[in-house]
Amino acid sequence: MTFDQAMAFIREHGIVLSAARGPVPRMAEVIAGEPIKGSWWAHPKSHQIFAIFQKLADSPDILVCRMIGGKVTFVHRRLWPALVRLADRFEPTQIAQVHQEHTAKGHHEAHEVPYPEWVPAEVFDEAGKLSGAQALAMLASSGFAP
Repeated sequence: MTFDQAMAFIREHGIVLSAARGPVPRMAEVIAGEPIKGSWWAHPKSHQIFAIFQKLADSPDILVCRMIGGKVTFVHRRLWPALVRLADRFEPTQIAQVHQEHTAKGHHEAHEVPYPEWVPAEVFDEAGKLSGAQALAMLASSGFAP
């Protein structure tokens, strides 16, 4: 799978978990092309999975957060207005933007940009035009509803 294919998959589904089980698809399994038992790090396509995850995290069209069950979740930009409209239904940590950083010692550190600091102004404008019911329907179409 290519990065463009991964982006198209997330655009279509709207909300995708990176690897955890949940109510929406798991990106690691989509990239691998098969179910993964155990950690995706042990899968033969782990380098490809990691590379695509890194590119997704760098995309201006993807919010990386911990929205579903505290697990890394990719949310496509088309759903950001619905997320903003329904922000009061989430804990602040669920919709904080997460960035992974590699330290000099080889560790990963997660840094968060709190909601609403990561939200572009135009997304607030779009969210203001949505009713609660419209926003719920948008999120429900992704397989997830708060």
